Amino acid sequence: VQLQASGGGLVQAGGSLRLSCAASGRTFRSYTVAWFRQAPGKEREFVAVIRWSGGSTYYADSVKGRFTISRDNAKNTVDLQMNSLKSEDTAVYYCAADRNVILSQNTRISAYDYWGQGTQVTVSS
Repeated sequence: VQLQASGGGLVQAGGSLRLSCAASGRTFRSYTVAWFRQAPGKEREFVAVIRWSGGSTYYADSVKGRFTISRDNAKNTVDLQMNSLKSEDTAVYYCAADRNVILSQNTRISAYDYWGQGTQVTVSS
């Protein structure tokens, strides 16, 4: 599967952005999809995930209540709605997918074989 992330940009603190991850392949509905981010000088970190089965979602504590992940299997897309953005949300955001993500490894970079190219999100204070 190939992933294409889009929707990043420059926004003021308190504003909103919606990222989208578009995937190729008819079996996308069987993939667990996650968003990660990497700020300058920092390691890549987990943001949110949506499971292929049942659509369960999980969030990093730092974004819980502000970000919402959703998927549209008919359109082969997974979106990340980001509200109440903070300067510390500034990062390159990556979507990732895999068919064989064990529940306990939802948040691990190593659990995902397929990655998009990343989209820059900059939040000005």
